[in-house]
Amino acid sequence: MPNQASTSSFVTSIASEIKKGTVENGRVYAAYGNHEYGLPVDDYELDRLDMNHQKYTLLQGNRLFLAPITPTPQKILDLGTGTGTTWCALVLLTCSSLVKGIFAIDIADMYPSAKVIGTDIAPVQPQWVPTNCQFEIEDAEDEWTFQKNDFDYIHGRDFYQSIRDWRRLVQQSYDHLKPGGYLELACVYPVPRCDDETLPQDCAYVEVCQTFQEIGAKMEADPDAPLHFHEHMREAGFANVSQTILKIPTSPWPKDRRLKKVGALELMNLMEGAQGFLLRGYTKEFGRTREELELLLMRMRKELTTQKYHSYVSFYVVYGQKPEDKSQSAEDI
Repeated sequence: MPNQASTSSFVTSIASEIKKGTVENGRVYAAYGNHEYGLPVDDYELDRLDMNHQKYTLLQGNRLFLAPITPTPQKILDLGTGTGTTWCALVLLTCSSLVKGIFAIDIADMYPSAKVIGTDIAPVQPQWVPTNCQFEIEDAEDEWTFQKNDFDYIHGRDFYQSIRDWRRLVQQSYDHLKPGGYLELACVYPVPRCDDETLPQDCAYVEVCQTFQEIGAKMEADPDAPLHFHEHMREAGFANVSQTILKIPTSPWPKDRRLKKVGALELMNLMEGAQGFLLRGYTKEFGRTREELELLLMRMRKELTTQKYHSYVSFYVVYGQKPEDKSQSAEDI
């Protein structure tokens, strides 16, 4: 039989390695998960994503989510909890979306009837949380060990360079929802658009977005995944599939006050986060240098601060309901 002390020491060592992560080019990345995750998990990234949580809430009209879930959920599964700021009200399960524990804590307080469990590939969650909220280290692409037909709501947001098999993820979500429960997936589609021809296609901002897409493709993480969320849900058997596409301005160029605030947050997101979006893939997948990337980002920052580009990216929010009975058919709204 294995020595108990040796086994305990080995487990402690592995846990320590997961907690520390791995360091590349001065940034910290997750050390757990079936696939390499392209974005860092250090304090710089967590602060950026904490701000992003506020941006998405504002973008959605001060709503945390769009699905018409039951007012008294008992179990909720979040795919993409990170530090807990993305959805959490029974189980948060992810391999991306690393933010701070504000969202999970707020939802646990909002729904005291719901047990909250957050899981992620990086142990970046807070220690002090409501009694109905807890966190675990899990990879969303593993076989789920949770009870089937058990969740009122499953949510996932911003799986950048993470999920390799979306159909399987959606199917597992369907299997683990209660009849009548909802799956909601939300993600930015980082392809810049412009309605007044002020965005030149040869600018650094467009190159940054294209590079991010190419890195995802190189990592076999579908860069066009948000475009297919509704299709995957219908194929899995979801009913009442609804897709909402919201515009995120690249900077505070809009006249509308709410969108101007969203644009200001997005500008900060790009200024502070673009290096994290690209650094790992730029150096490992493309064999380029950090110095080359910094020159590209310097050009992009100079461009965006002028606010002369009236550009935006699309934020896809898609939800579907597991039928109450088998006669309920899947449909798009």
